[in-house]
Amino acid sequence: MGGAKVIGIESVEDARRRGRKTIELRRGDIVTALGAESAERLGIRLLRGPIERAPAPEAPGHLVLQRALWRRSAKWPGFENRSQSESPFGDAARASESARRFAKLALVGIGGVGANIAQVAAMRAMAHEMALIDITPGLAASLALDLEHAKGMDCGAAGSFVGGQSLDLLDGADVVVMSAGRSRRPGMERTELAAVNARIVRQVAAAIRTLAPQAVVIVITNPLDEMTCEMLQATGFERGRVLGMAGTLDSARLRQALAQAARVETGDVEAIALGSHGQEMIPIVSLARIRGQNLEAFLSAAEIESGIEKAVKGGGEIVALKKTGSATIAPAFATIEILDHLRGMRHGAVPVSVMLAGEYGIEGVTVGVPAHLGSDGLVEIVELPLADRELEGLRAAAEAIRRRCEGGS
Repeated sequence: MGGAKVIGIESVEDARRRGRKTIELRRGDIVTALGAESAERLGIRLLRGPIERAPAPEAPGHLVLQRALWRRSAKWPGFENRSQSESPFGDAARASESARRFAKLALVGIGGVGANIAQVAAMRAMAHEMALIDITPGLAASLALDLEHAKGMDCGAAGSFVGGQSLDLLDGADVVVMSAGRSRRPGMERTELAAVNARIVRQVAAAIRTLAPQAVVIVITNPLDEMTCEMLQATGFERGRVLGMAGTLDSARLRQALAQAARVETGDVEAIALGSHGQEMIPIVSLARIRGQNLEAFLSAAEIESGIEKAVKGGGEIVALKKTGSATIAPAFATIEILDHLRGMRHGAVPVSVMLAGEYGIEGVTVGVPAHLGSDGLVEIVELPLADRELEGLRAAAEAIRRRCEGGS
């Protein structure tokens, strides 16, 4: 018999993506409060097992083998009746049948992060049209052509792809992902990139304002919180349409570090990081859980502190190892998660950098907080019951970002 499981938000969301209406609870399984709330909201029943199931119908051996291999090859009979939106990438692609596809998704900056976003977004058929833009001659156009070729294979790619150097390709985009800018070198802080990247952000913002005035903008360019503020000011958009990909990645790094320290699966950890995407990151330890219990049930104070330090320094560690450039895969998937929230594939709050208007006692500065997102961007900011020291840290992070925004550009 396997060990007990914790049924949290991720387990419920996974069941929803798989089209399941029930989750079977085995002896010893723990259902978190957030997991139960999510299940009730999504109409998924939590049933104590074992659940009696009808015996599987007998089938000839060749049919069993055919069904097992069906996703691997278009040569099997019945493939021609397959839904065009179905993908061998599994749950996320199947769930996208009930999610909105963007009319036009534009990616500005096709370096490591941008290219990975483009590939995953294409394989998940996120947009009817995807525009790739990069200043390097041929880079965006070549990737667009490569993605067009991929449509000829059973990889889930759909839509049309165009690439080039001109910002004119932003025309009509309903979502713009901004990742263009200089990347970090070993020993460099994100804030050291502010002056040069602010100029790039302002140039792109001017084009967005003219060519895609209704777009939601996701900023990845570092220093992230400051560049999110720069993009918001330069476009003149309302605060809900300019979001920074910050806490999404920081929270993922925090969960991974805590899971590694506790020797459990990452899915067993519920944790969130707020504040800035940098040294003022605020891990919310008071609300973090491992298998539904406080961190102290699994980790010592020293181990918790070490996990936090790894999360804060995780990006810098990759920069030091690569020598040139920074992380590309995890930031790309963090951005994909935000895109999934915008198109209705994922539900619940996700941490993003957004301009605050009194939430958490903070006003007039972009900082990472949990928020519900929809097709038009920000729906609402979630104010968590933070410990006093965490709230003080969040407010201090906001003031540090404010000082840099006011003096750095």
